[in-house]
Amino acid sequence: MSAERKPYLEAWLRRTGRELSASGRLSEAALILSRKKGGQVEEWTERLRRILGREEDPGFELLTEIDSILARPAKRDLHVGADADLFD
Repeated sequence: MSAERKPYLEAWLRRTGRELSASGRLSEAALILSRKKGGQVEEWTERLRRILGREEDPGFELLTEIDSILARPAKRDLHVGADADLFD
C-alpha cells in the first residue's frame, strides 16, 4: 500500500466508513457484492474491512460499485393495516 494517499481517497474512506458503520450496512454491501461479482459473503466482508482499514486499495471500479450500493435508498418495512384499501 502506498504511503502517499490521495486526498479524495481519504475522504471517500472516511465517508464510506461512516456509512458502513451503521448496523447491517457492511453485511448488506458484502451480500450485494457477492451476488454481483461472485465469491462468498464472508470474503467480501473481510475485503471491505481491509479497504476501510487502509490495508487494501479498492481500485476505481470497486470504489464506484460500493458508492452505487450506498447510494440506494434504504428499504423500508411498510406495514399495511387491514383498512389500507379504504381510499383506493
